[in-house]
Amino acid sequence: MSKNHIRKDKTCLNCYYVVENKFCPNCGQENSETRKSFHHLFLHFFEDLTHYENAFWKTIKNLLFKPAFLSKEYLIGKRLAYLAPVRLYIFISFITFFLLAILPNEEIKHVNKKEDLKVNKVVTHFTKKDSKNLLPKKNSLEQKLAINSLKKNTVSDKEKIDIKENLEKSKEKENSDFFLNSEYKSVRELDSVQKLSKTANKLSFIEYWIEKKMITIKDNNTKEELIEKSKESALHNFPKVIVLYMPLFALFLWLFHSKKKWFYFDHGIFTLHYFSFLLLILLLTSLVNFIFNLFPDSYFFNAINTLLNIVGYSWIFLYFFPAHYRFYGEGKTKSIIKSITLYFINTFFIMLFLFLFVIYTLLSIH
Repeated sequence: MSKNHIRKDKTCLNCYYVVENKFCPNCGQENSETRKSFHHLFLHFFEDLTHYENAFWKTIKNLLFKPAFLSKEYLIGKRLAYLAPVRLYIFISFITFFLLAILPNEEIKHVNKKEDLKVNKVVTHFTKKDSKNLLPKKNSLEQKLAINSLKKNTVSDKEKIDIKENLEKSKEKENSDFFLNSEYKSVRELDSVQKLSKTANKLSFIEYWIEKKMITIKDNNTKEELIEKSKESALHNFPKVIVLYMPLFALFLWLFHSKKKWFYFDHGIFTLHYFSFLLLILLLTSLVNFIFNLFPDSYFFNAINTLLNIVGYSWIFLYFFPAHYRFYGEGKTKSIIKSITLYFINTFFIMLFLFLFVIYTLLSIH
């Protein structure tokens, strides 16, 4: 509880009502000293956030292990013991996406590490097979250089640098082509074809814009830059996607249940708690992955990490079914049928939203 010093003056500073106890009976404001140290300010913020008496941790525990419990408690009026649904969602959403933004992407680091080892292996122990598989085809200057070095059974420092740079450029082009494949090599070629083609064969405005966008992105970005920009754009826009989808999720619940017994507001409370749970699992699995990725060579820690991920994602899949059954109080068979139907409907629309989100993310890259 708050340990702020109580004012000797019994007049409420907010509404000027006479305060006999700690809180004003008229407006609810605490009759405490207004000038406080930074230490008190920090404690006050933390107490507000956790809603006093560890309500925050009670909310988190029930959210994880008691599906629909918080939603039912809120709707029957037990609201002071737990964080409000909107405050809970905002807090978890903020922490989740903040940590995802600052945590290093260990998967990309491991991929780059493997590629570096591959490049070093080629540079230090080069073979004719390697030259044909990894260097550009069609008797390029780089390939001839590598083969000549093989015949001499030596590779100079300059040649090593040339080979390594060529391998990196080749790999970057390969990856960029994989993500963004266009029939045209440059915007100039695209414009020439578009200008000289017959009207029937010309690209539509949308097709032309997409082709031009892909060529521009590929020309202006390396593989690493493309991955980094995609990540930044995704983290920036993904919270918006969730916020936009939640009303639709609640709408599907409203369509599948009695309009006399349940208001759209009730489905909205269930939706807020459900998506708070999803983000909380995403947060926990990300933290677990980050911690265990600090020991990449340990089979024991990798096994534990894999097990915890399986448990987490399995609980994401299963959570909706008991939550739906407990919240709406319908028969098991009816609840299972509705749950499965809603699950597939929402899966389809979520995939559609994510597909549009990926397209938007790529097209927003410069």
